[in-house]
Amino acid sequence: MKELQIDIVPGTKFKIMQNRDKFSYGIDAILLSHFTRPKGLMIDLGTGTGIIPIRLAARGGFERIYGIEIQREVSKLAKENIVLNRLEDKIEILNMDLRNLEDIFDKASFDVVVSNPPYMKAGGAIINPDENFAISRHEICCNLDDIIRISNYLLKPLGRIYIVHRTDRLVDIFHIMRNYGIEPKHIRFVQPKPYKRPNLILIEGMKGGKPDLKFHDPLIVYDNDGNYTDEIYEIYGMDKVK
Repeated sequence: MKELQIDIVPGTKFKIMQNRDKFSYGIDAILLSHFTRPKGLMIDLGTGTGIIPIRLAARGGFERIYGIEIQREVSKLAKENIVLNRLEDKIEILNMDLRNLEDIFDKASFDVVVSNPPYMKAGGAIINPDENFAISRHEICCNLDDIIRISNYLLKPLGRIYIVHRTDRLVDIFHIMRNYGIEPKHIRFVQPKPYKRPNLILIEGMKGGKPDLKFHDPLIVYDNDGNYTDEIYEIYGMDKVK
């Protein structure tokens, strides 16, 4: 087993401890944190090692964010990351099942929900034998319906939810959102290269919002030469390689 390594959180001065043998954040978490508009009281469903709350803390603009993580070992590491960066006054990690959040939070108490959920439907792909990877990637402990349902409970009227997911789940996401009174308001497709089909989507929904879906320009990760695009360099806070 590899030892923990400490990395700089992209675009910030904060640090994050990770164990790549278990689970580490990917570009989807970075793009989602960039897409999210911080406000008031926030909650991150499936926070992992805390990458999204830490990235948002660097931007500011909110009162407090709760990170919810069901895996005990992962949530312990997330708590250590919050202490490492002295962010206890801004971020609190809770080790619990997000489906039980009604037991500890009042209805309509949050301004923003963020979630980088498991992408794979249960039974839809070969499940990784490592429990950490399996729970993070497959709908084992929660599914899209669970996330949207609890988001509807947590959000204030006109509160917003931000999600990153695979493009093949777009219809499912829109259908479930509308079932729970959350209207898709903004969408951005993420393409690996200029002429490649999008493989990720960033979606903003509003509880009780009126139908009015706005499409953003596609976000392209790599140029035709395999280098990061200018926007990705900007999102990651990196100097462009010349």
